[in-house]
Amino acid sequence: MAWRVGIDIGGTFTDFAALNERTGRLVVHKQLTTPHDPSKAVISGLPTLLDKAAIEPSDVDTIIHGTTLVTNALIERRGAKTAMICTEGFADVLDIAKERRYDMYDLAITYPEPLIERAMRIEIDERMTASGAVSTAPDPDQVRRRLAEKTEQNGPIQSVAVCLLNSYVNDSHEREVADIVQSALPDAYVSTSADIFPFMREYERWTTTTMNAFTQPMLCRYLDRLEDGLAELGFAGSLFIMTSSGGTVTLETARRYPVRLLESGPAAGVHFAARLGETANIADLLAFDMGGTTAKGALVRDMEPLHRYEMEVARVHEFRLGSGLPAKIPVIDLIEIGAGGGSLAEVDARGVVKVGPRSAGADPGPVCYSLGGTRPALTDANLTLGYLSPDFFLGGEMSLDANGAASAIGQDIADPLNVDTLRAAWGIHETINEDVARAFRNHASERGFDYRRSSMVAFGGSGPIHALRVARKLLVPRVVFPSGAGVASALGMLISPLSFEVLRSDLVEVETLAPDDLDAKFADLVDEATEAFAGTGLTSDDLSVTRALDMRYRGQGYDIEVALPQSLDGKALIEKLPSLFAADYENVFAKSFPERATEIVAWKVTVTGPRPSIDTDFSLDAGTGLPSLKGERMAFFPEVNDFQNTPVYDRQALRPGDSFAGPALVEERESTCVIGVGDKVEIDIHGNLVATIATKQQVLAA
Repeated sequence: MAWRVGIDIGGTFTDFAALNERTGRLVVHKQLTTPHDPSKAVISGLPTLLDKAAIEPSDVDTIIHGTTLVTNALIERRGAKTAMICTEGFADVLDIAKERRYDMYDLAITYPEPLIERAMRIEIDERMTASGAVSTAPDPDQVRRRLAEKTEQNGPIQSVAVCLLNSYVNDSHEREVADIVQSALPDAYVSTSADIFPFMREYERWTTTTMNAFTQPMLCRYLDRLEDGLAELGFAGSLFIMTSSGGTVTLETARRYPVRLLESGPAAGVHFAARLGETANIADLLAFDMGGTTAKGALVRDMEPLHRYEMEVARVHEFRLGSGLPAKIPVIDLIEIGAGGGSLAEVDARGVVKVGPRSAGADPGPVCYSLGGTRPALTDANLTLGYLSPDFFLGGEMSLDANGAASAIGQDIADPLNVDTLRAAWGIHETINEDVARAFRNHASERGFDYRRSSMVAFGGSGPIHALRVARKLLVPRVVFPSGAGVASALGMLISPLSFEVLRSDLVEVETLAPDDLDAKFADLVDEATEAFAGTGLTSDDLSVTRALDMRYRGQGYDIEVALPQSLDGKALIEKLPSLFAADYENVFAKSFPERATEIVAWKVTVTGPRPSIDTDFSLDAGTGLPSLKGERMAFFPEVNDFQNTPVYDRQALRPGDSFAGPALVEERESTCVIGVGDKVEIDIHGNLVATIATKQQVLAA
């Protein structure tokens, strides 16, 4: 049987989705993450998923797995004992960074500490010129001696980042040093900057490489445990890992480039939203994913997620660009907000409700989980407001303590503010709505995206509870809730193809570029990217190639990406480059300068395997056979400023063509959709719940 399984590990829950490719039958499962060892949740949850589907591990052909393990390791600094080998005189590059203040007026400005402390940086006598000529070759004895000194001073070294000057032009010295390190420390992992990110700017290249080295031992151990556990269960199919760009890679590639897994789970959810927009013919979307720990937002334009080749990790200030560690990797352009079901609420020094970014996570979780949590979280507020059923959380597999949640909110929020518990719970809920809306406003305005003319796709365990309130603040007219919204990231993995991207920095003036040179440079990159598909059984005929260039006007310090037509090569492409660059430059800056000379900064190639032949019209295996209206419960709505008896619908019992108006609650096993007063809901032909937000007049009329 052709079954594919997607598994997404989040900060609070681990999501599972099993899909039969031939019939479209979908079975989902959700359970608490095991933070001390996330592989345990995977190994213990997979049999439950297979039991629900009535299949055996041998029936599963493919498992696609995404995890926030690498991101969490960087944020929490839970990585390996890592050393850095650099060119003499450049050990302080990680501290000097860009010498740029992200806040001009903060007199107490702080920055994240480098991953590798100063005492673990090793300088060697070596020099490669900017043209790639050898000035000073590394001395093997010196490298071994200084490695031994650091080991004696600081203990065993588990991983090494080799970061030498100008290695992006000529990586021979880095490869030589890596061989020496591997010989001297056979059990250590080695990452070279020319392999991880061959780009001209040392700080970004070296920081990205240190991230890779810092997390590589941990990720490799995790993947080993995962492989062994799946084998013990009887799984003998293919295991692939989701990357931050929305594609998947082999285990070998994931072990080599853990830094590319930084946003693996969230990227899958955005990929799913884009495919849903393609199916429903919705060109522009806001993808809104809120789980138990964080919320993520992304923009989809013309049915394609916006991508970039840079992200920041471990920001000191959540919304301040430049306050984190830069990772130069291919990634779906996401904004992350410290807002999720486990986000802890408190009254700050100003006497204002603050929610997040600290989270209760899976252990101990919100108070209502009855697992030892004592501080109120967003889920406690949503339960108190009536949006969640205490008896139907995770389909009834987990009961919630409503009294405990209300008591914690009363003690920590209501009493200090001298308000009643209901008002305090609404304050927690609405604070998160405004935080998410503000993040979306900033993200969209920076990218020239008019969200008022788009739709929102809401998913994640908590996203459907908040989506309509957030959309109303943004003046987004329509919200789409896909079937299985609570496990959408796991669903996104089921429809993601194998993909790998390669970038190489090579500064070339367009006027001097020869057709043969252009074709040869791209051919080398295609060969390099294709190596990532070794062992997959795919041939060159199965792979598609897209090319892009980072370009700028000569003398500029800022470049933009220019996508290249598939149909043009050689001389024809060179002739077309100035006009392609001018058009993209005008899209960003509303003006171009045809008289100025242009230059290429970096060359990019993406090689992609066949897209799984799966649409998003899943047949979710959770039907009850009962009427769609399953009952009523009291829930709070600000339009009436009180609780209101609210109809509750069974999400899986609703059929295409069904429609109703809010207020309403729509429950499925993994999430609940909160429909506001006067909002109109219709189930479209693909099974999506589509809500149109009511105007003020419609709300008053309702």
